[in-house]
Amino acid sequence: MKTTISNTGIWAGRHPDRQQCLQMLADYHTPEHVIGHCKAVAAVGYTLGRALNQRGRRFDLELILAAGLLHDMARVEDMHWEAAAKYCEARGLHQEAAIIRVHMTYDPFNDLEHLDETDLICLADRTVLEDRYAGIDRRIDYIIDKAIRQGHPEHKPHILRKKNETKKLIDSIEGFLGSTMDQLMDGIDYEDVEHA
Repeated sequence: MKTTISNTGIWAGRHPDRQQCLQMLADYHTPEHVIGHCKAVAAVGYTLGRALNQRGRRFDLELILAAGLLHDMARVEDMHWEAAAKYCEARGLHQEAAIIRVHMTYDPFNDLEHLDETDLICLADRTVLEDRYAGIDRRIDYIIDKAIRQGHPEHKPHILRKKNETKKLIDSIEGFLGSTMDQLMDGIDYEDVEHA
């Protein structure tokens, strides 16, 4: 079903498509570098969902794409997850808002049999560095370095615990798919993942 924004500004339909999400990011004045990150998270989540669907799962790829594109739209604000979730809720995007609201604190992941779209977006966000898929090791090294630079070396054990939990999920997904996430993301098209 094609989705449109009604003249009242409330969303009509299931989920916004890529162009509609990009328009929302522009209307919100999301900085270009953040838009690049959102595109990468959406592409990684979508690619992962599509691969799992090809093995019999049933993820809503339109929801993954929209939530990924919109998840950090308010990143320059305090509590950006809450600001972005409220923006989406005001437009009737309740499923997107629910994912966005928890993406910073999501813990623990569901197991392989019970994965949902929130798991895939949060996993994608934890493996994207700036505007590219980097994998869990490079992403977590960056987060630890950033915490230390900001004067919070005490965060390292917590970050490493989250890394280990995320790595367990990645291992189970890779075993199910029969390929690594690195292989799956090789050559990913961040600008047109739906048609890649």
